[in-house]
Amino acid sequence: MGFFKGLSKTRSSFFGRISNMIGNTEIDEDTWEDIEAILIQADLGVETTLSTIEKLKARGITKADELQAALREELQALLSFPPTPDISGRELSIVLIVGVNGSGKTTSIGKLAHRLNISGRKVMLAAGDTFRAAAIDQLKLWGERTNVPVIANKPGSDPAAIVYDATEAARARKHDVLLIDTAGRLHTNYNLMEELHKISQVSGKVVPEAPHEVWLVLDGTTGQNALQQAKKFKEMIGVTGVIITKLDSSAKGGMVFAVFNELELPVHYVGLGEGINDLILFNPEIFVKSLFDEN
Repeated sequence: MGFFKGLSKTRSSFFGRISNMIGNTEIDEDTWEDIEAILIQADLGVETTLSTIEKLKARGITKADELQAALREELQALLSFPPTPDISGRELSIVLIVGVNGSGKTTSIGKLAHRLNISGRKVMLAAGDTFRAAAIDQLKLWGERTNVPVIANKPGSDPAAIVYDATEAARARKHDVLLIDTAGRLHTNYNLMEELHKISQVSGKVVPEAPHEVWLVLDGTTGQNALQQAKKFKEMIGVTGVIITKLDSSAKGGMVFAVFNELELPVHYVGLGEGINDLILFNPEIFVKSLFDEN
């Protein structure tokens, strides 16, 4: 599924309303208030919305078509192409994947493994979520589906020990990317957040400066709640990038702007469907275009 189809709910629910409203009314204070309300409802976040409205007002716009174009430009300016992930140029690159329960973390790892595998990378998965037997089984299924080996142990095992074993195995078998699944945890649980530090440190004992990337998986349907989660994860574990899932199921795709603007974190991938190929590289230009255009 591509951006246009995947963002249909957000487009019709919010950004399409802006297009219709601008096209049929004169620009006055009520217009600005309506646009502000729609952007906040689309989960851009209050801070990002107010900043965008002020920039639009400062342009001295008087015509509806000018406002439409200016809004696109200001939203586009909030985004940027993500930097190339730091997962090449060394013998083994390690990516730690974190997030709360239900965010789509394990599924995203499976789809990411598929993307990397078909691009010629030699990938291994580590089943570091040892709290749920279902998570281990799910990751093993993704390993079979993508023809990628999985290092796992029994439920309840020490996740740091799994990560150590997987790192050693990946290096010995000359894999060049290790994706580490971790147990979903609430950002408010201090003990579980500390466990992430332990897992991170263990990988670094085997491979210098590992993990080389720490990607946070956010559920696109949770909007501003996801933003609060992300702030805490960034503070406690040093997140380097974001994967936003379930955007095709959400009418609040505006949260992508808040991630860039308020968290200053790059969005590397977005989930736009349930298929194995529906984890898409984030493209800010196509993203903004798909929020407004009807075809």
